[in-house]
Amino acid sequence: MLELIKEHALRFGTHQLSSGKKSDYYIDGKMVTLHPEGISLIACIIFNLIQGLDVDAIGGLTMGADPIAAAVAYESFKQGQPIDAFIVRKEVKKHGTQKFIEGPLRKNSRVVIVDDVVTTGNSLVTSIQRVKEEGCKVVAVIALVDRLEGAREAVESQNCQFSPIFTRDDIRSNG
Repeated sequence: MLELIKEHALRFGTHQLSSGKKSDYYIDGKMVTLHPEGISLIACIIFNLIQGLDVDAIGGLTMGADPIAAAVAYESFKQGQPIDAFIVRKEVKKHGTQKFIEGPLRKNSRVVIVDDVVTTGNSLVTSIQRVKEEGCKVVAVIALVDRLEGAREAVESQNCQFSPIFTRDDIRSNG
């Protein structure tokens, strides 16, 4: 998985991040979460990480979480332990059901929040707050890559456990 990230997602040069910060490198998570081998590996890794947590649903803020949540839901079904997927919108839908959350998320569900690459953790906090507003309990928060710029602290301020699969240091190492 680490080699796929380094090969397909890591870019050097000045980039502006969604947090507004500038960085001398960029990790384009979608280049791995939408890659056939990458998404398969991510689904297996996360499904294994959440075993024993009695999870009902998995999701997060669109768009980073979408392929991850769908892949884990698929993997969970294949393993005979189905977990629903959901999507947290950035803005409430202006038509139809006018919901922040799409998918079969039910009150009192035990959920896992996911994202591809996190910096400050704002997207994770938004997702945590939205699912709590729906009456759900967040049992884990997982990111593919943590840039080590405040996401852990932001998630832990919401009384949630944060588990990145990789950190900036893993991605930027030569080993």
